[in-house]
Amino acid sequence: MNFIDISTCLAQTTYETYEMSPEEGAAAAVGIMALLAAMMVPLLILMAIYIISMWKIFNKAGEPGWAAIVPIYNIIVQLKVQGRPTWWIIWWLIPFVNYVGIFVMAIITGLDLAKRFGKGGGFAAGLILLTPIFLLILAFGSAQYQGAPTAIAPPAAPPADPPPGPPAEGA
Repeated sequence: MNFIDISTCLAQTTYETYEMSPEEGAAAAVGIMALLAAMMVPLLILMAIYIISMWKIFNKAGEPGWAAIVPIYNIIVQLKVQGRPTWWIIWWLIPFVNYVGIFVMAIITGLDLAKRFGKGGGFAAGLILLTPIFLLILAFGSAQYQGAPTAIAPPAAPPADPPPGPPAEGA
């Protein structure tokens, strides 16, 4: 099996097109790879913030925190915390639907998450627009999980009279 690395391809193409030496092409490839690596650092930081925040949020909601690192299961737990049905995972798994609906889903999940922790619309807007910061605030702040809203239960019926006892002997 032959392996072609980016430095070889870049060195060959730039040598022919721009009359670079193979050494210059290899140096350019190293520079591009360093640039890509530098762009990965902020992405890894954001991923770490998301995982740590969701771990703490899941714990606050009474769910296992480790669910934040399991790829599909974390969406299922997040839907459960937000009070949404589990079948909504379909919106994340269908190709193209997840890209088109990502903005709508970000708004819905931001509103639901803020509501479940007793926060208002301003906090939901923060979750939508500045997700990493507001997830950290939600995770490490004083917000407590309110749970799914419950319908007002009708008043309990008064207790029934106890059944009559057995007849007395001799009566």
